[in-house]
Amino acid sequence: MSVALGSRSPRNFVTPRVALAALLLLALPPVVEAQRTAKPVLHGRHWMAITGKPLGATAGARMFHQGGNAVDAAAAMLAATSTMWDVLSWGGETQALIYHPGEERVIGVNALGAAPTGATPDHYRAEGHDNFPPEFGPLSAVTPGTPGGLMTMLAEWGRLSLADVLQPSIEMADGYPIEADAARRIRNTVDEIRQWPSSMDVYFTHPDDAENPGPREGEIFRQPGLKRTLERLVEAEAEALAGGASRREAIYAAYDAFYRGEIAADFVAGAQAAGALITMEDMANWQVYLEEPVTANYKGIDVYKLTTWVQGPVMLQALNMVEQLDLKGMGYNSANYLHALYQVMNLSFADRDFYYGDPYFPPAEPIEGLLSKDYARARLEAIDWDRNDPNAGPGDPYPFQGEENPFTDLLERWGTRAAVTTEQGVELSLGDHAELDEDFYLGTTSVQAADAEGWVVSITPSGGWIPAVVAGETGIGLSQRAQSFVLDEADNPYNVIEPGKRPRATLTPGMALKDGRPFLSFAVQGGDGQDQNLLQFFLNVVEWDMNVQQAVEAPNMNSYQMRGSFGQHETRPGRMLLQDATPPWIRSALDSMGYELTFAERTSGPINAIFFDWENDAFWGGSSHHGDDYGIAW
Repeated sequence: MSVALGSRSPRNFVTPRVALAALLLLALPPVVEAQRTAKPVLHGRHWMAITGKPLGATAGARMFHQGGNAVDAAAAMLAATSTMWDVLSWGGETQALIYHPGEERVIGVNALGAAPTGATPDHYRAEGHDNFPPEFGPLSAVTPGTPGGLMTMLAEWGRLSLADVLQPSIEMADGYPIEADAARRIRNTVDEIRQWPSSMDVYFTHPDDAENPGPREGEIFRQPGLKRTLERLVEAEAEALAGGASRREAIYAAYDAFYRGEIAADFVAGAQAAGALITMEDMANWQVYLEEPVTANYKGIDVYKLTTWVQGPVMLQALNMVEQLDLKGMGYNSANYLHALYQVMNLSFADRDFYYGDPYFPPAEPIEGLLSKDYARARLEAIDWDRNDPNAGPGDPYPFQGEENPFTDLLERWGTRAAVTTEQGVELSLGDHAELDEDFYLGTTSVQAADAEGWVVSITPSGGWIPAVVAGETGIGLSQRAQSFVLDEADNPYNVIEPGKRPRATLTPGMALKDGRPFLSFAVQGGDGQDQNLLQFFLNVVEWDMNVQQAVEAPNMNSYQMRGSFGQHETRPGRMLLQDATPPWIRSALDSMGYELTFAERTSGPINAIFFDWENDAFWGGSSHHGDDYGIAW
């Protein structure tokens, strides 16, 4: 059913200029038919490995050649990109969806770090942080999750040993040609890195060069501390195997070495020396959660996301709303289409910013109401189809799950709190824009893997990006994810920092099943832009009949109206990012709707994805041309 939008419907928003533009568009070939891609579709029959760096994809391919499955390949790609500082490191966090072909279900993997002992709002306020934990440094750290997530996935569903999976990363830690992006990030954060001697030891390969002490692109970058840490994991596995342990038990012996043994002791000592709060008890108490993902059905397609400890349900909420709209009647990337998506995302992200948090800590998030189709229909009634609503706020999902909202007082005051807002109409310098964008899209890579047995893995790992505090001689960079907490319940009563709690992160892998079989697996880097880009990618495939490569490269719109998840959690109501090639009549129509338009050459992600071609029993892979992302298939 499509909502009848009445006289204020986007379909009736017509001016002479827009009417002329429509006539011109009729003379053009269909959008999808005309779209050529910078990269070819990646075709494979037996397996597929896609991630943020070519060397990372090669690590995944090596696992397949050694007889591993998609879980082994995904774990090797996760390890390799963490070793390469591909906007994450070994002290970061891992979020995954895994399709289990034997059980015919999707499994969620929650390997997000937790706030350490002493991480309370009062502590941060005493340190001079009024609203949020700091963006960088030892007080932004949560416990490392990626090692535990990787070893849990491998132990439970992989086929190879930990030694096999870590071998490419150990070789890389011994020295690999560093890529331009990591070298640039080191050079741009020299002053921050100089605060932490252990980080200088890792990043500064030319310490006598005061201006640029970091590595140059292509230089062999060596990390002896990290290499030794990875070798110690392999040694713990080998010792357990020698003692008669099974493959699974031996991998968990390595897990225990990292979180409870000598590696943990060295990590904690190094982190505390730099000023972090993490204790041995924090490491030992942390655990990986294996979960049921949340899901929404969009026109017969079941879309899976991780729940409220990340922003994943945002995409499901948005799909529940746009399912009610006549998108094809609006036209692909028309002003009305872009306006509709922007408004839907306004509402979805406002709910995220107020209601999402760690489901293992009270209060319980109202996820049933948030994902109700009736709630979606009610939310659509709040949309102004003529202009952007800069004050769009969270709704009340509790009645849609038969309960009363316990935070109506905070909800009523939510729009009046002193949000860090960059007002419309205030001119920003290029440097200001760049800083805002960097915070908005901070961190992360993505990993996609599939095999002929039916295993599918979608991962969005992150954390411990440059500049990271390195924990002593372990070579492990601390995560900075604590900054995504709030200190005041008025901002989000579900996401106030406390010891042991996990911050509401942006990291959001996706997967979709059709007729009970894998249909799409997809993920993207880019902070608060992730589910915006994934929503449009999904619609590109389902509504606009694009193949997977066209869909990952297609021009997307991004909103900056939601409260950011990093730094000072800035919000910029009405700001919209569009591709440079956006036609002038679209720009004019959006400008008249109250948007502040900015432009970039590429606005697609980078998204990585796999489409499952059941007719030909094959895979179609897509890897955006936005960054260094790369795929290999067979």
